[in-house]
Amino acid sequence: MRERRSLHNPLRIMPAARVAVVALIALAGCSLGQRDNRPDARNAGAAHGVGTPLTEADIAAWNIDVAPDGHGLPPGSGDVATGARVFAAKCAACHGAHGEGGLGDALVGGKGTLSSAKPKRTVGSYWPYATTLFDYIRRAMPYNAPESLSADEVYALSAFLLNQNGIVPADARLDAASLPRVAMPNRDGFVPDPRPGRL
Repeated sequence: MRERRSLHNPLRIMPAARVAVVALIALAGCSLGQRDNRPDARNAGAAHGVGTPLTEADIAAWNIDVAPDGHGLPPGSGDVATGARVFAAKCAACHGAHGEGGLGDALVGGKGTLSSAKPKRTVGSYWPYATTLFDYIRRAMPYNAPESLSADEVYALSAFLLNQNGIVPADARLDAASLPRVAMPNRDGFVPDPRPGRL
């Protein structure tokens, strides 16, 4: 037995027409609820009741990038001997006892290989800035606990790795003033970015 359909029942609208009705209702709802969110004098200081304003301390916890010129380096210092101890305890398991590589990348060696058929890109052979070493260690290492090292430990690790690569002497102590002055062997091996505001 066939079902009787009433032409006057709004719930029995054909599928294509039903889609059109839903779309029209959605558009009408959007236009009724639209707000002018442009920043102007009327709403520039309005509180929307969403989220929590960030404090300078909140921002400082995330604002840890270090520029090639050393801008952003924190207070603190570290020497090669301390860096050797920190490396043995927290880095050698992945990078090898002397930074030669293992589970993690090699950090030492590669001098003179960049123009060869098998370049070895390490901190000492490839990286153009010593500050990048600090920035990377501070953000990403150790692999199982990133951002867990103190600024002094990161300075010490930087000093140790730079010493292992023959860039700083065994008695070097690095800090925010001395680290940017370290001359990396491949500093001139990169092409400057000509765009404004780029280094």
